[in-house]
Amino acid sequence: MPRRVQIQAPPKYDDVPDPEPEEPVRFKSSNSNVSDDQEPFMGVKVRRKASLHRDYKGDYLDVPSHDFLMKILHKHGDDEVLFADRVLKFTGSGKMKRCVLMITDRAIYVVDPEVDVLKRRIALALVERVCLSELSDNFFAVTIPSEFDMLMASARKTEIVTVLVESTKSKSASGFELDVVFSNRFEYNAASDLVKEVQFEEVEGGVKTRFLRK
Repeated sequence: MPRRVQIQAPPKYDDVPDPEPEEPVRFKSSNSNVSDDQEPFMGVKVRRKASLHRDYKGDYLDVPSHDFLMKILHKHGDDEVLFADRVLKFTGSGKMKRCVLMITDRAIYVVDPEVDVLKRRIALALVERVCLSELSDNFFAVTIPSEFDMLMASARKTEIVTVLVESTKSKSASGFELDVVFSNRFEYNAASDLVKEVQFEEVEGGVKTRFLRK
């Protein structure tokens, strides 16, 4: 059964030092034992040692130094970047593509860095939940019921989910709080007319991931 948890607010970005260099996107499991007081996801998700004490920086791309990214934000009336980094996005056909993910206090932006094109802007008000497995992997799915979902992978998924939860909460006048759902098997809308199921299984030396078309 899927499990839902609440996560703690992130530290203020101005008050923390730069984090360690970004680790490559891997799908290895961790053999570390994590205590409850070290676990932002309250023991639900297995964490890697490298991610347990990482400081949150927020903008890992120095967005103000990239004119094109700033033009995108200004065009939509955004000027507060809460998170920015390169991540892997899964296309409807199941291929992985590198993209830039930016999160502001109003929306999620997905940018193709190869051609400097904004591929998608999603208002935070449209996001319903975030799905993750209970294992040590980098996957997370963002559910947008009125459109289609996003399945991504990032070594900084903990920070991404935390920022999404806190941003959504701060913008909700009705007290809505974004669900964080943990399950080793969940469905997502890979496209407007395509539903897929992703399954996670812990195997020796890592995590095995399967994608099934529904």
